[in-house]
Amino acid sequence: MRNLIILILFALAFTSCSFDDVVLRSRADLNVSISPDEAEVVKTALDIFAGDYQKVFDGNIVPNENAQLIIGTLGNNSDAEQMIDQQTIEYLRGHEEAFIVRVIDNKIYVLGSDKRGTAYGILELSRLIGVSPWEWWADSAVEKKKKVTLEDGLYILDNPSVARRGIFLNDEDWGLMPWSYRTNEPSDVKGRIGPETHARIFELLLRLRANTFWPAMHDCSVAFFLTPGNKEMADKYGIFIGTSHCEPMVRNTNAEWKQWAASNISGSGASATYDYVNNRENVLRFWEERVKELAGSDNIYTLGIRGVHDSKMLGANTLQEQKDAIINVLKDQRNMIAQHVNPNVEEVSQVFIPYKEVLDVYNMGLEVPEDVALMWCDDNYGYIRHFPTPEEAARKGGNGVYYHASYWGRPHDYLWLATNHPAQIYTQMKLAYDKGARDMWVLNVGDIKPAEYLIELFLDMAWNIDAIDNDKQGLDLHLQNWLKREFGNKPAQELLSVMNEYYRLAYIRKPEFMGNTRTEEKDPAYKVVTDLPWSEEEIRQRLAEYKIIEDKVKDISASISPEKHNAWFQLVEYPVRGASEMNQKHLYGQLARHGKESWSLSDAAYDEIIRLTEQYSNMANGKWRYMMDAHPRKLPVFDRVPQTAATAPLMQKEAPVYLFNGTAYADHKGDAPLAHGLGYEREAISLPSGSTVSYPFEWAGADSIRIEVALAPNHPVNGKTIRYAIAIDDEQPKTIDYRTEGRSEEWKENVLRNQAIRITAHAIKQSGKHTLNITALDEGVVVDQIKLYRR
Repeated sequence: MRNLIILILFALAFTSCSFDDVVLRSRADLNVSISPDEAEVVKTALDIFAGDYQKVFDGNIVPNENAQLIIGTLGNNSDAEQMIDQQTIEYLRGHEEAFIVRVIDNKIYVLGSDKRGTAYGILELSRLIGVSPWEWWADSAVEKKKKVTLEDGLYILDNPSVARRGIFLNDEDWGLMPWSYRTNEPSDVKGRIGPETHARIFELLLRLRANTFWPAMHDCSVAFFLTPGNKEMADKYGIFIGTSHCEPMVRNTNAEWKQWAASNISGSGASATYDYVNNRENVLRFWEERVKELAGSDNIYTLGIRGVHDSKMLGANTLQEQKDAIINVLKDQRNMIAQHVNPNVEEVSQVFIPYKEVLDVYNMGLEVPEDVALMWCDDNYGYIRHFPTPEEAARKGGNGVYYHASYWGRPHDYLWLATNHPAQIYTQMKLAYDKGARDMWVLNVGDIKPAEYLIELFLDMAWNIDAIDNDKQGLDLHLQNWLKREFGNKPAQELLSVMNEYYRLAYIRKPEFMGNTRTEEKDPAYKVVTDLPWSEEEIRQRLAEYKIIEDKVKDISASISPEKHNAWFQLVEYPVRGASEMNQKHLYGQLARHGKESWSLSDAAYDEIIRLTEQYSNMANGKWRYMMDAHPRKLPVFDRVPQTAATAPLMQKEAPVYLFNGTAYADHKGDAPLAHGLGYEREAISLPSGSTVSYPFEWAGADSIRIEVALAPNHPVNGKTIRYAIAIDDEQPKTIDYRTEGRSEEWKENVLRNQAIRITAHAIKQSGKHTLNITALDEGVVVDQIKLYRR
């Protein structure tokens, strides 16, 4: 519907005006008209575009009344507003952060519905002249051009699908934090992530049409608001500053409470404890100080309370005690906002994040004010735990999602490479949006690098949920267009299969999980690198598959132009080759433990990872030194593999009589399944609730049969079950529920392998042709593979 409206507006506008091309030329200045009353973020966006224009054309942006570029914001009585038709004006008035870019009579008009809309409209011009959003953050080369023509009838009208959309810097200890204070913005203050670094981050967010930022919050870093200039930089770039589930009222409790308490509370003991129940006065003072400081800035206030750094709140032991405390917390926090920010508190962005024990309290019937957004979380591995109910979706404050592309914790971290499958991100976030999570999306991006593509995919969806077609072809096109923008047409065509294979192989097992170790387990055995449950055939097949894409990357690398090589290394070569070498290190090590390969192959892979990481640190004259750490948290998986001998043989696996990928169904009843390129062979299907898929097979002899169904380990979408029914021929279907509880052992296995596995037994009455039927009984069922075995 949104695209249809834009097309209609375009048709109406096109028939009522005459147009001339705008030709932007090399070494020609561009005159611009902009009101001095425009907001600071609009002027900031114009400065960014001016820098881009200079890089592309060697020309300048010059203020001049006789302008070819006219910029304005609704309500500022600009020439841009006077020249845009009334129907478009009404559309802008009805949408936050919307913009129109239009060419009329050899002039470019940019008009925004508000300050951020205007800023995004200006930076749309940077996209039109070929500047990548990653021109600084990935050294994406800006191509010099003799001219760019903005043709007759150019009419771009756009607005976001999700109101608040952005990123969370997290687990910054081994990347962004040391890079910031040691390389990008040298400081004598250890752990400082200062205003120059944040300016670069905020510029990236504007280029990606984002507006929300949760600062780094580990205690190794100086808290965002304790570093002079950070707040002012957020204001300059028009960024909403928010905080995570354990940092209420824009306070980095983890990094700020102890310091604040030491300076503001005399004595020690209970009065210095972050305990709302027993130390309410001091906790309120702690919050209120920040709220006063930020009055007048754009912020998102996280409500509620947890303990310091992702722990349970203090002073309330039972769920009822916690509920009673949170009810009072919400009242105090809302009063604080009304007193210091806006007496109409419902006009201020606020969010409540039901996470861990707070989710249990919410499920007990905690009433959250209607104008406060509810933000739901994934399980840290990309599977969303709760989708808005119809009642929650109808709330005035709306709903949001906090999602991970990087994580520190059990069963194992993935802080090195960003390998979350794009189809997993797409299907989960699209479902969340369809269920009503349209008000706030925040992606945990770790250190930003090397998650560049996943960040842009996530934020592109948040900007326009319909920009990517809801199928495998749509996702392939998005990735190919991204590669084309960064490296050109020919490399993009060759790279698409490489990057799809990179994500597919990591979906089976992430590089960080290849040691078969775990974190945060009591049993010390989990710290020892051991065999993965794979046969020699599986190991050698995986090694061969990685060799294909690594060799392909090496081949393509020779054709990449020198000015694009830094971007190439960061966006393609390092992640693909790093993942390949990590697999070689552990898989050759596993074979060597069984005397089937030389240890030198494993050692060589370890050495190559070190060499590649040193190359990363030294490239671009050391610009990224200390950003890339190939040993985050110094976990055993990153070490050289110890040369030990196996005490048990390699696993032998029974070959299935049949193996069906999800897409191999011969027939379906009900709504058609959708394929997005997810799964062990990129052939998984999303099976709509109530729909059935059928897989024909032949079986010799009357026998019993064992069927193993592998599914994406999604969580229930509606209610508390996620079920399918399975039957052969006309037998009574068996109902299978594969939900998991909390951080159970089954859940850990599921997220490490990205499959939930269920096995059922069935009787075959006679030889001949048979049909296996699988029916989704709940929403969210994704069938990956089906294997048939003789019992």
